[in-house]
Amino acid sequence: MVRFWHYAVLLSFVVIASVARESSSSFIVNPSKVKQISWKPRAFVYEGFLTDEECNHMISLAKSELKRSYVADNESGKSKLSEVRTSSGMFIRKAKDPIVSGIEEKIATWTFLPKDNGEDIQVLRYEEGQKYESHHDYFVDKVNIARGGHRMATVLMYLTDVAKGGETVFPDAEQSPRRRSMISDDDDLSDCAKRGVAVKPRKGDALLFFSLHPTAIPDPISLHGGCPVLEGEKWSATKWIHVDSFDKIVGSVGNCTDSNENCERWAALGECTKNPEYMVGAPDLPGYCRKSCKKC
Repeated sequence: MVRFWHYAVLLSFVVIASVARESSSSFIVNPSKVKQISWKPRAFVYEGFLTDEECNHMISLAKSELKRSYVADNESGKSKLSEVRTSSGMFIRKAKDPIVSGIEEKIATWTFLPKDNGEDIQVLRYEEGQKYESHHDYFVDKVNIARGGHRMATVLMYLTDVAKGGETVFPDAEQSPRRRSMISDDDDLSDCAKRGVAVKPRKGDALLFFSLHPTAIPDPISLHGGCPVLEGEKWSATKWIHVDSFDKIVGSVGNCTDSNENCERWAALGECTKNPEYMVGAPDLPGYCRKSCKKC
């Protein structure tokens, strides 16, 4: 596996075209469809990332299984109901069918991040008045971070147009008049969206943003929220991607082992001191290369 802190370098050039095989056809990243929304935090929109068929298919899979959305408790890590998030949602397991597998391939191709590092796709429905208040996608608790580490990147796919409202807003993002004009006219945005850098949901578009700095440290500026839907209905699908495999079974934190076959080589290159968050970690949250860094 390529070192995750190198992904950030690669992703600075997300407009570079690459090819991946889907179930029935090949997907080619089109540089002209990718727009940089913000550099602080790093955020990009791919216009027309999904086809109408893919959008409609995920909505069809989700409709019969929707349940009130939960949030993770900062102390225990357990899921709980909260007025912070008032949508309904469900998860579509990986490789559920050829269309879902094709979408997973698209995401891996665009982001340069392994499919194993991603969670199942979460489909959400927001009705009028529903929203998701500003939050971070990286974890604060020790429970959720144990599996795959922090969420480093998020791909948010819009499955429908929204008549009014429902924007994704980054309230602390670095402001740039030029970039704001690339996204949408202010007159077309809700009051909520005008509080920061915002992306208006359009069917088929996908928003990619990073919750961690290239050094693996959480980026507080990645704070984001879903503005209330003022008119119509909003459907979206989220893929959270971690710094390490989310599919790997979590073992005992007391084991003195390396979690990556490249740990020994990375340690020889000095990464134990250059990237301690990933390599060494902390006593209650071990890193992935503690053995090679001689920390156990």
